[in-house]
Amino acid sequence: MMSNVEKHRLLERSDNKGWKKWGPYLSERQWGTVREDYSRNGDAWNYVSHDLSRSRAYRWGEDGIGGISDNKQHICLAFAFWNHKDPILKERLFGLTNNEANHGEDVKELYYYLDSTPTHSYMKMLYKYPMAVFPYDILKAENRKRGRREDEFELVDTGVFDKNEYFDIFIEYAKAEKDDICIKITAHNRSTRAAPLTLLPTLWFRNTWSWGYKEFEKKPILTGISNSQVEVYHQYFSRMKLYCKEADELIFTENNTNNKRVYGTPNETPYVKDAFHEYIIRDAREAVNPNKIGTKVAARYKRMVKAGGSTTVCLRFTTKTMLHNPFEDFDQVFEDRKKDAEDFYGILQEEVKDKELRNIQRQAFAGMLWSKQFYYYNINQWLKGDPKMPFDFRGRDYERNASWHHAYMANILSMPDKWEYPWFAAWDLAFHTVTLAKVDPDFAKRQLSVVLREYYMHPNGQIPAYEWNFSDVNPPVHAWATLQVYEHDKRMNNGKGDIVFLERVFHKLLLNFTWWVNQKDDDGNNIFGGGFLGLDNIGVFDRNAQIPGVKLQQADATGWMAIYTLNMLRIAMEIAIERPAYQDMASKFFEHFLHIAAAINTPMDKSGLGLWDEDDQFYYDKIFSNDNRTLFLKIRSLVGLIPLCAVEVIDDEMLEKLPDFKRRLEWILANRADLAALISRWYEPGKGETHLLSLLRGHRMKMVFKRLFDETEFLSDYGIRSLSKYHLENPYHFNLHGERLTVTYTPGESDLSIMGGNSNWRGPIWFPLNYLIIDSLHKYSEYYGEHYEVEYPTDSGEIITLKEAAFQISERLIDLFRDKNGHRPYNGGVELFDKDKNFTPYYLYNEYFHGDTGKGLGTSHQTGWTGLVADLIQEVSEKRNGKDRKS
Repeated sequence: MMSNVEKHRLLERSDNKGWKKWGPYLSERQWGTVREDYSRNGDAWNYVSHDLSRSRAYRWGEDGIGGISDNKQHICLAFAFWNHKDPILKERLFGLTNNEANHGEDVKELYYYLDSTPTHSYMKMLYKYPMAVFPYDILKAENRKRGRREDEFELVDTGVFDKNEYFDIFIEYAKAEKDDICIKITAHNRSTRAAPLTLLPTLWFRNTWSWGYKEFEKKPILTGISNSQVEVYHQYFSRMKLYCKEADELIFTENNTNNKRVYGTPNETPYVKDAFHEYIIRDAREAVNPNKIGTKVAARYKRMVKAGGSTTVCLRFTTKTMLHNPFEDFDQVFEDRKKDAEDFYGILQEEVKDKELRNIQRQAFAGMLWSKQFYYYNINQWLKGDPKMPFDFRGRDYERNASWHHAYMANILSMPDKWEYPWFAAWDLAFHTVTLAKVDPDFAKRQLSVVLREYYMHPNGQIPAYEWNFSDVNPPVHAWATLQVYEHDKRMNNGKGDIVFLERVFHKLLLNFTWWVNQKDDDGNNIFGGGFLGLDNIGVFDRNAQIPGVKLQQADATGWMAIYTLNMLRIAMEIAIERPAYQDMASKFFEHFLHIAAAINTPMDKSGLGLWDEDDQFYYDKIFSNDNRTLFLKIRSLVGLIPLCAVEVIDDEMLEKLPDFKRRLEWILANRADLAALISRWYEPGKGETHLLSLLRGHRMKMVFKRLFDETEFLSDYGIRSLSKYHLENPYHFNLHGERLTVTYTPGESDLSIMGGNSNWRGPIWFPLNYLIIDSLHKYSEYYGEHYEVEYPTDSGEIITLKEAAFQISERLIDLFRDKNGHRPYNGGVELFDKDKNFTPYYLYNEYFHGDTGKGLGTSHQTGWTGLVADLIQEVSEKRNGKDRKS
């Protein structure tokens, strides 16, 4: 068990208060979100654009560069910059909308999350700011003219970094106490000439006063003292103060919409949200309040930074409002918090001996922790509009999420990516918790609990999918993640599991499981549908589409539900050890699993139900028509690998503790031989007197493994592909109502517009399902031990155990960040990233990776689930040191 200062802070309380009250909870993009969209037609991307974002007060959240806020985002602090050439202040990160880019929304900046403790007692990030005019127009124009078959045009492609003419701006936070935060911004001039830079640390209030609600009638206020102090008054906080060391001046305005610019109507106040832009860029001195009062303030630091030199800005934001020398202990605070961070990760990374792997892992953890965000969305209010609106709101023709009136979200949530996906996604979040549990188990448990609460989950039991459509269906992975988090937390607490957490989550998952059975098993035959299930364009057509006269039966949906039953079985068994009545629930899920196993594996020629194709020896989706015709959609993809992951191992020791469950289990197996025959060798004890429950057995398991480990099919140099490379030479064709549709191996970005066209499951490597497959291989190995061997890679002649195969896939995934030749495949061969000393220490964690080259694709900061590399590094390092994976 870890024992250090940061660990003790975590143990003080399990919620997002105390040392966690202040954290990196700002979004990186609030504009272009559903929450800020008050258009009639639901055109979120265009209603609040990047251009308007500086002038319009947001309703539901705030954004900023490298910022922090309190846990309800009333008070915000972030940074703006100006290189004395740009036409606008750099107040927020720039990127292209879904309509502007050739592969969907895409941030066009370079920034890195470098460090964070779980309580955010110390944090560090890096923003790279070009000295030349930021190429907004070039990025828009070049990406606009590129097609889906072409690569995205990135910031580095514009040449703005070619001559090292940029600033490396490091942003650091160190907490002296819970409500006492030291802040340091250090800008390094990487060029060979001196260059001007204006830095604007900015403090402001989220606008709560403009919408006509009584609880926010009392407007907060900021007031300035000289050029060095800002007093903060807010009804929900003790008096605070921002100390600004050696600031040139303090400038004030209101965080109110510039109605004149946005709506063409008069402003309520001459001082509006975009005042600092006007004051700095246009020298409009009348734009800011000369009385040094307002709801938004910036400390202005105008510096000429020497060639190869740096400049540092120091601030302190604190409840200590009577400090005579606020920076007296400033350096010591940073030194102490850095030591705390080193101690915390020193213990966590004890088994990771390789220095570069330690760096990759630590930045993965940092990205996970920096990607927390205050997520606020009251759908009832949002649909109706507010009592007071800055324009004539006449309702919505398109009422997005209209069936979710109960939803009222106001929590710190783990985001997939705070620019491209600044809203929670249910199945993403489940994978996030697996990694988050390594640094903060309580936060991970709260994440899993909150999306199952009554103000998230629909009364019918559905878990909201994501902001654009809560009613979409994500894979049911929360039970799996719950077990992962529970087991890790149990190991950290000397074998004592949090049964209260497990039981609380179990009851809500039971509602969701029932929803799945009622809504996605139309015929009650244990073959499930569900739609795209997070896999976007993996099918030959949009699997969300309702095709007249055709019913889609899905191998992945059915596999997911088999996984779900086994996860619920395991949870029920864990609870039943302390609460024996849960043995009945264990029996229920055991029987349900057997019925799903029977349905998915039944030969199609006997019932028309089965999803296993005897000819190809693989699981496929199937369409079932009203006239009783069936057809396999013979696409070799992750869809057919999901059933492999329906596996659980139960040992005799556990069974002996649950006598009622054991009796029921034995009765079923004795009296329903038809069901018992469909699962893997229950009666034959495996390694250590264990028993295996799985959808795959015998020959079928061997055939799936053969494909999985085949480098001409699923196995890439960098992990498991989402689509078999077989389809490069053998495209799959399908005629749908006269239209010829084709699926071919597409290892890079999507060349289609299905599901928005901004992600691709027809070839690239995705971490979450790779991780799930690896976890499943370890479970098979737990049962079979050293006795079950496979050829890996297929046709190589190399024979290894399943456990070793699992570790070798893990190593291939880690190779994305540093392969055996010292290259970084995810960089896509960009020499600047691979060789420049000011780039090589830093890592990006892309959404997915090219199936052949390993190039990082999609979002660039998806440490949400690509952060799972931290777990793989830990497991591989422990193996190298001779430690068991679960020890």
